Amino acid sequence: MNYQTTVSLKDEENVKSKKKEKKMYNHKPTPAFIGASWSALLIGMVAYCVGLWNATIQLNEKGYYFTILLFGLFSVISVQKAVRDKLEGIQVTEMYFGISWFTSIAAIVLLAIGLWNATLELSEKGFYAMSFILSLFAAIAVQKNTRDVAYINNELETKTDED
Repeated sequence: MNYQTTVSLKDEENVKSKKKEKKMYNHKPTPAFIGASWSALLIGMVAYCVGLWNATIQLNEKGYYFTILLFGLFSVISVQKAVRDKLEGIQVTEMYFGISWFTSIAAIVLLAIGLWNATLELSEKGFYAMSFILSLFAAIAVQKNTRDVAYINNELETKTDED
């Protein structure tokens, strides 16, 4: 015997409607984390550049270290974009993915080689290495936050249009 009441029928409908709902990734980064990421990026880049400005090295060496900073920032942003694109199902060629990783590693290795051979104090070498790594990490965090916010806003707009 099947004794169903109107309450139990409504419960079945609620279960069915919950199953139909598409789960949305809604872990939007907090404003505090976004601000901290941007602050870390600016602090790392400004510290690195101020250190170069005040360094008593030749102009061509300053240009080398500045170029390595720009190269490294672009490379890690490219890696983060490629990883995120793959995660979201956007096609990324293996060649681009591999080149992005190679250039990121190359930037770090080139900085290490440059600092190893530089006639700088050990504390200055450590300062450049730490501000460089801080800048790279912060660039990844800023790019991730930007993609997260754009993805969530796009999903919310799509959901609003469907309703």
